[in-house]
Amino acid sequence: MRMHGKFKNLIFLIISMLIITYVAGCGNKQPEINENAVQIYYVNKSETGIVAQEYELTADKANTVDALAEMVEQLGTIPQKLEYEAPLSGKVSLIEYTYNEGLITFNFNKAYSELKVTTEILIRAAIVRTVTQLPDVTGVSFLVDGVALTDSKGSVIGTMTADTFIYNAGNEINTYEKVELMLYFATEEGTALQPVYREVVYNSNISMERLAVEQLLKGPNTNIAFATLNPEAKLNSITVRDGVCYADFDSAFLVQPNTVSSEVAIYSLVNTLVNITEVNKVQISVDGETDVTFMENINLNTMFERNLDIVQ
Repeated sequence: MRMHGKFKNLIFLIISMLIITYVAGCGNKQPEINENAVQIYYVNKSETGIVAQEYELTADKANTVDALAEMVEQLGTIPQKLEYEAPLSGKVSLIEYTYNEGLITFNFNKAYSELKVTTEILIRAAIVRTVTQLPDVTGVSFLVDGVALTDSKGSVIGTMTADTFIYNAGNEINTYEKVELMLYFATEEGTALQPVYREVVYNSNISMERLAVEQLLKGPNTNIAFATLNPEAKLNSITVRDGVCYADFDSAFLVQPNTVSSEVAIYSLVNTLVNITEVNKVQISVDGETDVTFMENINLNTMFERNLDIVQ
């Protein structure tokens, strides 16, 4: 029996519409969101950064006590990837932890205070970034044998939040890295430069140039060298284009509280920056202006190059 032409066309149209509807339905299907998935952070084997692995909580994320217990267990479990280290493993022992009205307090044994600075920061970052994913957690504090954790200068670190490990521009930090910088500070007489090597753990979103300048502004942490720049000065911006580093400071840069020569102050900055691979010259400005005189005898409207003659 032969099918009438119009009838055949109608059937073909219906089938085509069904196919289009099915395909469209498949295309609009949204992937399922696992609301109980979290990131567990670990320290890499070289201890130069932290890395994350996705983990699905069996406890409800809204149940802070149970979810936290599960997270702590994972932070102490050796991960399947052997190149990762669990933050709560090794010689460091977690004595106890408490949760009270949004604040988690971790109390470690004395071995925690014996960790290298680099390792300690990475462990702290991994733990804090893991547990602050719980919606009701507002802060984390660390104790060592019942005493508040302090930094290398003896200052109490205090309560940490998720923002503690986020760069101030708002970019989330995924890793920490370790680098050795050569910083130039003044000799005791203030007439020459003294190179000082400093190992720094820093957020990977920050540029090496900004890192170097911020470390220079902090001053030396040794008694064989002396500060060259005003620690109250603020770095407004710093960029590198075609081998030139453009560093802009606020007006406090022009105030020199240290007994150093103008050349020592300027070239402590210039030599430190030029020591970074991509930088050949440095242009310094104050609040966007280069037609400024520094310490009454150096005009900043020039590009400075490395000066090793002033280095002791």
